[in-house]
Amino acid sequence: MAQNGYHFITHWQVEGDVQEVSDILEDVPSLARWWPSVYLDVSILEPGDEHGVGKLVSLYPKGWLPYRLRWQFQVTESQAPYGSTFEAWGDFTGRGIGTLEQAGPMANITFDWKIRADKTLLRLLSFLLKPVFAANHRWAMARGLESLKLELARRRAPTPKDAARIQFPS
Repeated sequence: MAQNGYHFITHWQVEGDVQEVSDILEDVPSLARWWPSVYLDVSILEPGDEHGVGKLVSLYPKGWLPYRLRWQFQVTESQAPYGSTFEAWGDFTGRGIGTLEQAGPMANITFDWKIRADKTLLRLLSFLLKPVFAANHRWAMARGLESLKLELARRRAPTPKDAARIQFPS
């Protein structure tokens, strides 16, 4: 692997249904709302077909290190709700594969990224700071798991209409 090459595999497990989790992850414009510790801005540039293939997304994330990334990805393959394959370019270039599997009441999510850092700072300092850059990625993904759990809870919370229907004993 090149000095500026990275292979990140992240595993998440949340209580929930694969379809429910897939709906959240595929709603990429909402990433900046429910994962605000990392995503500053996300926008869909092209919607893709009915399965999401061809969807083109622009992202502007940050980590705990003092730099920001600008990158885009395009969905090249979809097995919705069980995952997708992406090609990425911008401050890094490569491919990502996201998979979702149902395991009883739990949804197992795996992100597998093989990328090359092209942002000048990352490219030039990877030979020295690769472990720090990898730690920054792990930090961001840990915030994502926390944020996904909160988003699932928010979506499951009763609405004011639901609360009005609750019968309290007299």
